[in-house]
Amino acid sequence: MHNRYLNAVTDNSSIDPELFDRFNVKRGLRNADGTGVLVGLTRIGDVHGYILDEGEKIPVDGRLYYRGIDVEELAKNAAAENRFGFEETVYLLLFGNLPNKKQLEDFCALIGNSRALPKNFAEDSIMKAPSRDIMNKLARSVLTLYSYDEAPENLSPENVLRQCLELIARFPTIVAYSYMAKKHYYDHESLIIHMPDSGLSSAETILSLIRPDQHYTRLEAETLDLALILHAEHGGGNNSTFAVHLVSSADTDTFSAISAGIVSLKGFKHGGANIKVMRMMDEIKKNVKRWDGETEVAGYLERILRGEACDGSGLVYGQGHAVYTRSDPRARLLRDKAAVLAEEKRLTDEFNLYRLIERLTPEIFKKVKGSDKVICTNVDFYSGFVYKILGIPPELYTPLFAVSRVAGWCAHRLEELVSGGRIIRPAYKCVQKRREYTPLDKRK
Repeated sequence: MHNRYLNAVTDNSSIDPELFDRFNVKRGLRNADGTGVLVGLTRIGDVHGYILDEGEKIPVDGRLYYRGIDVEELAKNAAAENRFGFEETVYLLLFGNLPNKKQLEDFCALIGNSRALPKNFAEDSIMKAPSRDIMNKLARSVLTLYSYDEAPENLSPENVLRQCLELIARFPTIVAYSYMAKKHYYDHESLIIHMPDSGLSSAETILSLIRPDQHYTRLEAETLDLALILHAEHGGGNNSTFAVHLVSSADTDTFSAISAGIVSLKGFKHGGANIKVMRMMDEIKKNVKRWDGETEVAGYLERILRGEACDGSGLVYGQGHAVYTRSDPRARLLRDKAAVLAEEKRLTDEFNLYRLIERLTPEIFKKVKGSDKVICTNVDFYSGFVYKILGIPPELYTPLFAVSRVAGWCAHRLEELVSGGRIIRPAYKCVQKRREYTPLDKRK
């Protein structure tokens, strides 16, 4: 019975690939040269990965700008001043300018004092309805917060900003509690719930809430803070941010719009990519005896690219990016921090394996695929490794991405409501041939 229905679905859902070319369909909203179709304007984030010279893509070192400011400058200056930088990043994304010292102190206090969930929310919404998947629970929790909001449908910038600030503050708490509920109800471990400390940064809050003893080192918190900074925004065209733009243009409520971003980010082709990297690395470590053996590692990478190893996809996960060509600035920064953390945790051999794969892959890709495409290591290659060193379980990798990216989603939602004005409505051409209706008693 089910197979019959399945065959009907697949037979009537397939479209001849030639038709996409005939009608000049921009599949994936990509142009033929791989560049994205321009569908909007933004002042929030800029991803610079190549230069177009008379229609030809010229590879350059990647740059990422938040409100016109290089993200490397944000991260490096916070580190130089021995402070956490994610809250400053959130302020910049939402309000367009860097805060002065008093503004930053007040903003950190505002976020810190907003981390607690509404009364009975944790018990009624999270503990009584746990999920094996934390992203699923996060999306449902955000939608449920609609019922606790004093003005959920009010789309004024003032009210939406309030909602956004509360969501940004509450994401670490929701994620941590959802994880603890999952551990208790599905993994049969003790239920340990900590109250968030309003005086902690977002990175410190996360580590304190997911660890039974609430202990963490300064280096661990700094490393997680850097990851949050680097994942906070990536232009308006990435899948989850575009999803937020798309549904916001329909004048839906903030909770629905942000949940759209969450369910997009959940996908393995987007926020779940670092999990693919970790699964691939587990296979490599299992099958390569000498991690420092260049010939052996190169041989296994070649097998992966030929679809003969790992999941058979022919992909070295964490290598290549839709925009960046020569380098991904986020990967560079996270790699440098990972080196320090790996030394502290005595995991330099594993870190060196990552570095070797990063160095070898471009040439092996060119050899196996016969392609001159310039590829670089992307942020997903090192983010999972960093989370692993921090003792963060894989089921939290993508939720932590969401804890960071919600800042960018909120900034883009506000921009869409202020400057969008029209519902986003691209075109689809129907290629189904016209047919006559067949009466029920004459159907085969």
